[in-house]
Amino acid sequence: MTARIVERSSATRSSYLSRISAAADRGPARGRLACANLAHGFAAAEGEAKTQLRRGQKPNLAIVTSYNDMLSAHQPYADYPPILKQAVIRAGGIAQVAGGVPAMCDGITQGRDGMQLSLFSRDVIAMSTAIALSHDMFDGALLLGVCDKIVPGLLMGALSFGHLPVVFVPAGPMASGLPNKEKARVRQLYAEGKVDREALLDAEAASYHSAGTCTFYGTANSNQLLMEVMGLHLPGSSFISPDTPLREALTREAAARAVAISKYDDRVPVGELVDERTIVNACVALLASGGSTNHTLHLVAIARAAGIELTWGDIADLSAVVPLLARIYPNGAADINHFHAAGGVPFLVRTLLDAGFLHEDVRTIAGPGLRRYVEEPVLADVGYGTVVWRERTTRSLDDEVLRPATDPFAGDGGVKMVTGPLGSGVVKTSALKTKHRAISARARVFDHQDDFLTAFHAGDLDGRNFVAVIRYQGPAANGMPELHKLMPALGALQDRGQKVAIVTDGRLSGASGKVLAALHVTPEAAHGGPLAKVRNGDLIHIDADQGVLDIATADEFAHRLPTGFAPTEEQWVGTGRELFSVFRNAVGPADAGATVFPAVPAEEVADERATA
Repeated sequence: MTARIVERSSATRSSYLSRISAAADRGPARGRLACANLAHGFAAAEGEAKTQLRRGQKPNLAIVTSYNDMLSAHQPYADYPPILKQAVIRAGGIAQVAGGVPAMCDGITQGRDGMQLSLFSRDVIAMSTAIALSHDMFDGALLLGVCDKIVPGLLMGALSFGHLPVVFVPAGPMASGLPNKEKARVRQLYAEGKVDREALLDAEAASYHSAGTCTFYGTANSNQLLMEVMGLHLPGSSFISPDTPLREALTREAAARAVAISKYDDRVPVGELVDERTIVNACVALLASGGSTNHTLHLVAIARAAGIELTWGDIADLSAVVPLLARIYPNGAADINHFHAAGGVPFLVRTLLDAGFLHEDVRTIAGPGLRRYVEEPVLADVGYGTVVWRERTTRSLDDEVLRPATDPFAGDGGVKMVTGPLGSGVVKTSALKTKHRAISARARVFDHQDDFLTAFHAGDLDGRNFVAVIRYQGPAANGMPELHKLMPALGALQDRGQKVAIVTDGRLSGASGKVLAALHVTPEAAHGGPLAKVRNGDLIHIDADQGVLDIATADEFAHRLPTGFAPTEEQWVGTGRELFSVFRNAVGPADAGATVFPAVPAEEVADERATA
């Protein structure tokens, strides 16, 4: 698999590496700044920091933060800059807060117009990161981010400065609250009108109750696991809770490590660290843990930012052989804290390495080789906050949550690809019962999620098997919002004995679960994709195990004209959406990462245009 990706990516990867090598060859950028430029760069610094920035002898680290105090996952970052600065100075460097990036929450915007900005925010975050690093003052970076679009955006932006070393600094999950399965049960009861809003709010508040990442295994916690397996976190650091001595000690250690890999003789450029082997390791970890479907978009976009051409076909082929080793909600009853207690990332890395499913010979911020990531951090001196790493988890402590590769929950990965006359899509299979992995049923077509919910509440979907086709939800139509508000209704119908599924060019939550869902279908309806031709009553067949997304009237179907419409520019206004029209007009397809950035390096595009 890796050899195939290397061969496919040879031209784009070579161009990317040449570009970042040229940037690195120029040495510490601030040493070449004109005096007025440099003076602007250290004007607000104080004492020794100002002296060292002026001299240009010590590495200067950029802190790029996604802090805000509304979102639980990012609220802990309020205190990080002074802690990081102090630790960087102690390690022999300097640090400055270079900039902030936006951090929005899909959990808040679910079902709202603001959700239509969510996916686009990833590319805004990438651009914001690039702006923060654009001052040519920095020799490395500390990136502070956790949730859905923030981490991919930070990494994509950092890869545009791939000559710089980068360390991600996590904040950790909140303590376990109301079990996720119970929360889902109350949501479904509310959708059926069996409990009131007060009961629903009580359940939600008991689940999301303090600072830290939400505890289900959605995109945010998938981000953290992937950053660790990719060697961009310190080993074992992803799921240590906020406001604990070990969390603060790891934050200081991350700063020290960033200084170490930013010194000129020991540099670990992020553009070299994130290579084809690292990308394959990330895909394997996603599949083995049953992670978020959103990463079928993000990993492709991240890879392209590093000049690597990853495809859905690569992910599908890996999924056919990578075993499923974790059961974390919605794939099981456990939350992310239970996963961590059972052995977490160190055990997952150990068993995948031992079984030959991960590349060991990769670069990481902790040093050469992924074997370092089977170790766990512990406090050697609580008073001083010294961290040491030890190999402690040689077996799973709960085989209902985490298993070795020799005894998996399933022999294949948690994410599948489906293809056929309706296009190509993604299915999360890790939370699906075997009997729900395939369906043949008549289509019910909707051009907006609200239309589906209206039909559900009116009883129009009762007593029949169907495949809900929710179209004009792709990136070019309306920003590809998550449609997670549909899942309680679909779950209720399925629990009544109906066979139901959803096909959409939109997204579902990274924690989508028990209902068969073919997501991210491309080409999207707004670009004339096949979903635009589907009619009520068409017989649709989905088989996640066989990779099939079919329609019975395929011959006649090809000659149909599209029906339904994506929102017009006049309709796509309000809640800031009109500001993002340029994104909607420029965004690429889902299987290319749904990004507005070109896949081919800029200089190659320029050369092709000049030749033309």
